[in-house]
Amino acid sequence: MDTQQYTHLQVQDTVFEHDHAPAPLPQGEDRATLLRYYYQMTLIRHFELRTAEMYTRARIGGYCHLNLGEEATAVGFCAALEPTDYVYTNYREHGYALCRGISAKAVMAELFGKQTGCARGRGGSMHLFDLERRFMGGYGIVGGQVPLATGAAFALAYRDSHEVVVCQMGDGTTNGGPFYESLNLAKIYHLPVVYFVVNNQYGMGLRVDRGSAVSELHRKAYAFHMRSERVDGNDVLAVRDSLRTAAQIAREEREPSLIEAVSYRFGGHSVVDPDRYRDKEEVQAALALDPIRAFAARLITAGLLDEYEVRELDERAQREVAAAIQFADESPDPSVERLFDFIYAPDDALVEKDRAWLR
Repeated sequence: MDTQQYTHLQVQDTVFEHDHAPAPLPQGEDRATLLRYYYQMTLIRHFELRTAEMYTRARIGGYCHLNLGEEATAVGFCAALEPTDYVYTNYREHGYALCRGISAKAVMAELFGKQTGCARGRGGSMHLFDLERRFMGGYGIVGGQVPLATGAAFALAYRDSHEVVVCQMGDGTTNGGPFYESLNLAKIYHLPVVYFVVNNQYGMGLRVDRGSAVSELHRKAYAFHMRSERVDGNDVLAVRDSLRTAAQIAREEREPSLIEAVSYRFGGHSVVDPDRYRDKEEVQAALALDPIRAFAARLITAGLLDEYEVRELDERAQREVAAAIQFADESPDPSVERLFDFIYAPDDALVEKDRAWLR
């Protein structure tokens, strides 16, 4: 993979010029919160750019899928949730892990396969995990997380808990049987779950409208009389508000929802995908809608941010990612003696502590 394809995504080179005025911010938004969203989006961008670089340097192995272009979707998703809610994702989950509170160091170390990673080096890019933050893992099998999330929601309903489950997936998942079986059960049993479909418009190399008989994916929930909505995945606040409403309905009314966030991935399906199947004009049109630049323009227009602060936040994100790479590089590999740890749950103090916390 040639990482030069990503050089145009550097935030610091942005010139905030637009053919039309940026959309105004909603009334009552807190400046500190908005700047946190912007920083998280910038952090994801630089994390993913450096991840692509580390992959080409053979510091990261296995499969690796990036959130480039989907930063607003990931940040809005996490901003809508309570710390006690459960999150299930697919394999394109680096940004979600960062926004859920897993440190850049722990995520990068996991990508490097190190003992200090959030899954102790056992999971890698597609299987990030953090029980404390209720980040229940990325899953490499397309749609593999959907029945598991539905089962977790069933457990919450059985225990009459206040938490909800939010299950993120890609557009391709909605063509598989487990998706439909899960939605059916969720509606029958009135489960506190929100299904969140990131429609980045391509399932690997196939356009959504060629791979799905219904290209407006939120309509697939109609078959189960399930509440659903389509939202602009490039608008971090729209994603947050849509998911927040769905989570509230799941929490208070015990009714599931499906949210479709329409986004666009700026690179290939994975870091080794040369992305030759998409029309260049289409990609350029999507790049012009870069969610980070668009959100910065809104903040600047509202007087909440200036270009000096943009560069300052950008440099801060770069430093955080650089520190994460250094931490991962210097961290130890998992020892051979502990190769079989975590395959079966041992009856020791650590596991007992986790059990007590869950109770």
